[in-house]
Amino acid sequence: MNDFEYDVLVVGAGNAAFSAAHAAREEVARVGVLEKAPAAELGGNSYFTLGSFRATYGGLDDLRPLLDELDEREAASYDLDPYPAESFAADMLRLTRGRTDPTLMRILVENSFSTLQWLRRHGIRFKLQSDNQVFEVDGRKKFWGGGTIATVGGGIGLIEQHLNAAKSTGIDVRTEHQMTGFLIGPGGAVEGVVCRTPQGERQIRARAVVLAAGGFEADARLRATYLGPGWDTAKVRGSRYNTGEALMSALDIGAQAYGNWSGAHAVAWDINAGQYGNRVLTNKLQRHSYPFGITVNVEGSRFVDEGADFRNYTYAKMGAAILRQTGGLAYQIFDQRGAGLLRTDYGHDGASRVEAATIRELAELLDLNADRLERTVAAYNAAVGDRPFNPTILDGLAATGIEPPKSNWAQPIDQPPFIAYPVGCAITFTYGGVRVDADARVLDQGDQIIPGLHAAGEVVGGLFYDNYPGGSGLMSGAVFGYRAGKSAARHSRDRG
Repeated sequence: MNDFEYDVLVVGAGNAAFSAAHAAREEVARVGVLEKAPAAELGGNSYFTLGSFRATYGGLDDLRPLLDELDEREAASYDLDPYPAESFAADMLRLTRGRTDPTLMRILVENSFSTLQWLRRHGIRFKLQSDNQVFEVDGRKKFWGGGTIATVGGGIGLIEQHLNAAKSTGIDVRTEHQMTGFLIGPGGAVEGVVCRTPQGERQIRARAVVLAAGGFEADARLRATYLGPGWDTAKVRGSRYNTGEALMSALDIGAQAYGNWSGAHAVAWDINAGQYGNRVLTNKLQRHSYPFGITVNVEGSRFVDEGADFRNYTYAKMGAAILRQTGGLAYQIFDQRGAGLLRTDYGHDGASRVEAATIRELAELLDLNADRLERTVAAYNAAVGDRPFNPTILDGLAATGIEPPKSNWAQPIDQPPFIAYPVGCAITFTYGGVRVDADARVLDQGDQIIPGLHAAGEVVGGLFYDNYPGGSGLMSGAVFGYRAGKSAARHSRDRG
């Protein structure tokens, strides 16, 4: 048959989608990418990220060939511990409480570094995360928490580089094409999609389709339905176009729902941010330095162990903890000791910030009960231990005998002026999706392959439950995007 418009058609235009398109284009000639958003808003959630990729490596020498540039004099001052497959796998198992799909998890872990090398060959540029993932201790700059490498230009740079690579190889990228359903051929094989466009409904035929259009995080109704009460009020960290049509269309044709459908990646976010992601500030609206202060609710009480683990292992569940508080509102409080450890994101123009000479004055400016906040801070300060402080390790400097405790990095809040950052919840992506096999082929409810349908990125369920290691989302999008693109190309050739 020669009436197929594409050999492989990819739905979505973020990191996972472009990874699938690049992989398919290595094998077949006609590859298309369909994006729901207009051209000015292309990029999905990937655009709004820091561009961090979690991957295995043996040390800095492994990473050097990937890096766009490296100041060797500065590099001599770095301490960068190896991050082997065993550590990545252990982080996945620990943070998901053992629920991560073991096959998908091993594919992610064992293919992470080689996928970075493959992305680099496609023009994706990387750098060390030496701005927000390094602390200086005893004259050495120490990377911590497995967050080591990111794309040059963050998420904006990542999408620009993907798009340039797609254009250079003749991948056809169409915007303002909203998928509304599938074209099904003989035997139930997927043979394209139906789209709503400014010119009306279109049918686009393809020998194989890759779904990489994100989850349902931007749809308030679906959030309330699957995540639960209150989630309809959450802000959206990224794209306003990830409203789940592609995912729901897959379920409609019998794809198996899989993974943590009541779970999501959600972060602490500037309370005055807009409802959807800001394409200028992108990730700068995040507030991730809570391990070095305390976080209180509108009652002036602490409600979370701010030092339970490295930020990279707790930030994705912090948004949900805030959403559960009265009004979905909280305040991160720092003294001058903690203020010196804040991530660069806190310093952008327009950041919501309140400063005062005393805790009582701070409470009054925040419209909190001043007596309650003073008691909270005094009880916390009295509970702080006397171990050495070290932000690059789980230092055991705890505040105990209070509820909740603070397990690490518990320094007193006693050096004025005091600073508070009001924060709310912003959802990044949803964890529930469709089930895929090792080749990223979508499975039906009987674990049988749906011919011609493949998936990657947020639309795939089973990897993340309740929590998430920072940087593993972009990495999984690339790993399974690669596999989905290759598998779709094979299916396309088989049909020819």
